[in-house]
Amino acid sequence: MADSAKIPVIVFFAPTATGKTALTLELFGSGSLFDFKNKAEILSCDSQAVYKYFDIGTAKPTPEERAAVPYHLVDFADPAIQFGLGEFMEEADRLCGEIWSRKNVPVLCGGTGFYARNFILGAPTTPESDEKIRVHIKEKLAELGKESLYAELKIVDPLSARKININDEYRICRALEVFYTSGKPLSSYALPDVPRSQYEFLTIILNRDKDDLYRRIDLRVEKMFEEGLAEEIEKLKSMGYTKDTPAMKAIGYSEFFIDGLSVDQVKEKIKNDSHHYAKKQYTFMRGIPGAVTVDADDKDRVAMLVGDFISSV
Repeated sequence: MADSAKIPVIVFFAPTATGKTALTLELFGSGSLFDFKNKAEILSCDSQAVYKYFDIGTAKPTPEERAAVPYHLVDFADPAIQFGLGEFMEEADRLCGEIWSRKNVPVLCGGTGFYARNFILGAPTTPESDEKIRVHIKEKLAELGKESLYAELKIVDPLSARKININDEYRICRALEVFYTSGKPLSSYALPDVPRSQYEFLTIILNRDKDDLYRRIDLRVEKMFEEGLAEEIEKLKSMGYTKDTPAMKAIGYSEFFIDGLSVDQVKEKIKNDSHHYAKKQYTFMRGIPGAVTVDADDKDRVAMLVGDFISSV
């Protein structure tokens, strides 16, 4: 029996093209044959699907899919503003409480392993903010720009710099703040090794054979181009978005700004980048306490785990 004082959360993690959306619809959607249909709401754990107007390249759930089961954290953020881990954590925590208050189970579903891992385990315990240092760093940001601060971070904390996007001003400033407050790099502070205490987690990692996964990714990329990905890029440019727009940094968009590539070469670059990204995402989920790895096609096993979990809360 789950702890009644905790909010139950189901986590489905897998890289892009694994089949997560179809599986969650089959389990929880209005057309589900399972006893727990209509008892869950989905929280997208995708760092790019949050952005408005960026539709084809992010492979957002379609309007029909979103009508079949409630979706959150999709298609709402301004593409010109960085929506990072801090914003994701804040919104996801708020939504989990609201969903559970409606007697539904929050289901975190997506392929951004960095977000999923931090949501489950919480952020590292770091020094409390020093207001003077924080103000000083913000003044430097305003005066010198994010590129200068990012270059500084690469010197004092190269490990953190490799994990932080140059457009994520909040995380750049926070990493510098930690270093200048404590004298130690943010990367030296370990992530907690136990799940956050306010939640009861069922974490399911959906696995596919590498060759099968890459084949599915390639088919998805082909479909994106058939649906008009290149045309979407042109439309976004006409709206004023550029290669420096935070949402344009994603795979599926940034490749269009590489000089000298034909459309076919861009397509192949997206496929290759997606292969590398998929492999990287699995590494974030290694060692999650209690996580269960299940073959992505073993729907009976997944349904049994979900059914047992929901019946216990």
